[in-house]
Amino acid sequence: MPYDERLAERVLDILGAEPSLVQKKMFGGVAVMLQGNLACGVLGSDLMVRVGKDEYEAALARPHVREMDFTGRPMRGWVVVGPEATDDDASLEDWVATGAAYALSLPPK
Repeated sequence: MPYDERLAERVLDILGAEPSLVQKKMFGGVAVMLQGNLACGVLGSDLMVRVGKDEYEAALARPHVREMDFTGRPMRGWVVVGPEATDDDASLEDWVATGAAYALSLPPK
């Protein structure tokens, strides 16, 4: 399934000033890395966000959010945000900021 290129562009526009930003094609979509750590990505029309284990349950409780599950087992610390929750710029910025903050809190790779 191709990924939503417009959503990927919007994510990159939000993070554009981050000097450590690297974009990589992964999982059939595009992933965004900060300081070598995955922060978020676009898969199909969804945004995947690394929220960390401490914020995982709270993130799942938000509307249009589900577990990230590639293998039959949820990846704790990651969520998938549906397009309904990223249509407006403020919501997308909030989700991208969450992923960026978590990635930047980790030691650089």
